Amino acid sequence: MIRRLLIVSGLLLVTGSGCSLFRSDDAEQIDPPVPLPEYESRLKLDRLWQVKVGDGSEHLLLGLAPATDGARVYAGAHDGRAVAVDLENGRKIWSTETDLNLSAGPTVGHGLAVFGTGDGQIVALDTADGSLRWISAVMGEVLAPVAISSTSVAMRSVEGRLRVLDISDGVELWNVEQPVPKLTLRGTSSPAITGDTVVAGFDNGRVAAYALRDGQTRWENVVAPARGRTEVERLADVDSPIHIVDQDVYASSYNGRTASLALESGQILWSQDVSSYHGLSADWTAVFVTSSVSHVVAMSRTSGSILWTQEALHQRALTAPTPVANSLVVGDYEGYVHWLDASNGDLIGRVRADKTAIVAQPRVAGDVVVVLAESGTMTAYRARSPESR
Repeated sequence: MIRRLLIVSGLLLVTGSGCSLFRSDDAEQIDPPVPLPEYESRLKLDRLWQVKVGDGSEHLLLGLAPATDGARVYAGAHDGRAVAVDLENGRKIWSTETDLNLSAGPTVGHGLAVFGTGDGQIVALDTADGSLRWISAVMGEVLAPVAISSTSVAMRSVEGRLRVLDISDGVELWNVEQPVPKLTLRGTSSPAITGDTVVAGFDNGRVAAYALRDGQTRWENVVAPARGRTEVERLADVDSPIHIVDQDVYASSYNGRTASLALESGQILWSQDVSSYHGLSADWTAVFVTSSVSHVVAMSRTSGSILWTQEALHQRALTAPTPVANSLVVGDYEGYVHWLDASNGDLIGRVRADKTAIVAQPRVAGDVVVVLAESGTMTAYRARSPESR
């Protein structure tokens, strides 16, 4: 039996068929989350709207996150409800009851909003009206958003496979498999598609690129070799979404490294000992990572050198950071949303969006930040300087 680990606010929890939950190590040795730090506010945070998407999914660590096409925001809830709302005012454009246990997504593109489910299905809805376009059965729980191109939908499943489906009808075109260690984290990495290549991360610490048309391996490399004496110490999952900027691939692993790889060859261009399962983001100058202890780290895109580290939110179970204007946005386990100065990591703004955790990475469209809490409530904010009106 493959056992999967939950990591919540610094605690390791084991889950699996027939396994009860337990804490690893003695409770006195657990590193607790820090209280909310003091900071000097430099932003006025305006709440634009708040919408109830559906029932909550507390403590399930699902891959449900809002998505936007620049005019609308799309989201789903574990109870099967999917919605599209206007980005500026939150007005519901459509709402669809799928009657499925949604667990990941949506990913939006080419007229589709694509979700994954807890019982192994990929569901495509029409972005115009929310009507069902197709459903495809896959193996295992889907815990990460898919990637979409004009021809294909690529998804990672928990049993170690990368599957590529035809975007027109959901028929599987091909799949490849990587071995799964005995013990892994709960979660999978979202693949990325660029041109005729799909890149995916796996639970064995590998990142691999495949031809989108037929699945032929173009390259694979080990981002994080398993090290240590125990199964927990040897965890090396690449669970953070794969990011591609220009010709560079970025990936992070747990108990391992954050690395930049060449898209053409898979050669590791640089790596840093920054462990992460929360995720990363990148712009044209820097890579931003939330480490496994909720430190936000900025690294140079070209060299990997660390530009700054923000440790004031230690163990607050931060989401991956999202760039917006000249800042970064992260959510935490108590429903707070934090703004950081992208140039130096200083805390510059904070608001509480909900009383439940924000697990999904915030989404940005223009200057609007959208967050989805585990309660199923979605909220949008716009930041401005205190002097502006």
